[in-house]
Amino acid sequence: MAKTSTLAKVDDLIARYPVLSVCRDDLIAAVKAICESYAGGHKLIACGNGGSASDAEHIVGELMKGFLLPRKLGADMEKKMRAVCPEEADYFMENLQGALPALSMVNQVALNTAFANDQAPDLSFAQQLLGMGDVGDVLLAISTSGNSTNVIYALQMAKVKGVRTVALTGKSGGKIKSRNLADITICVPDDETFRIQELHLPVYHMLCIAAENEFFGD
Repeated sequence: MAKTSTLAKVDDLIARYPVLSVCRDDLIAAVKAICESYAGGHKLIACGNGGSASDAEHIVGELMKGFLLPRKLGADMEKKMRAVCPEEADYFMENLQGALPALSMVNQVALNTAFANDQAPDLSFAQQLLGMGDVGDVLLAISTSGNSTNVIYALQMAKVKGVRTVALTGKSGGKIKSRNLADITICVPDDETFRIQELHLPVYHMLCIAAENEFFGD
């Protein structure tokens, strides 16, 4: 169960973007799923196409380093660093930050292009899920239409591998929603692609802020 202050990030988001109040239950469910995954020592995997591919990269960038909080490393890590690399330990401790493990499937250029050329372009995300998805991980799949074939295949493979799934899409939710392909589907209330993307950004910022608060906040 996430901390009260972590779940409060959902209401902070809605206070700034009241239109997202219709997504409140799904936002809370997504926060809980991501926090439970990290508490169990697992990782988040993100994917999407076009602007959503950039969003997947953005999400990883916010999770793998400090976002709003300093994320200082603890005494146990400092002890290990001083034992392994004593000359660099001070520099490492001053600059390195605690990370929430996250991977983007869109930046695997060699793998994605080779698989697209040799096998099937729309299965490149599914192939990656097959190879690196573990029980307890969370897949954050982004599709403004809810109909992106490669994202749908990724969601299906995630379920095969026992990976929990959170979809971020538009008002209708497309096939992802109608076919109940994700465990949690956040359908932001707009139908126009660029407006959907404008609402996706504060949503995933909130998810990153909430996860950071859960593990690095007071």
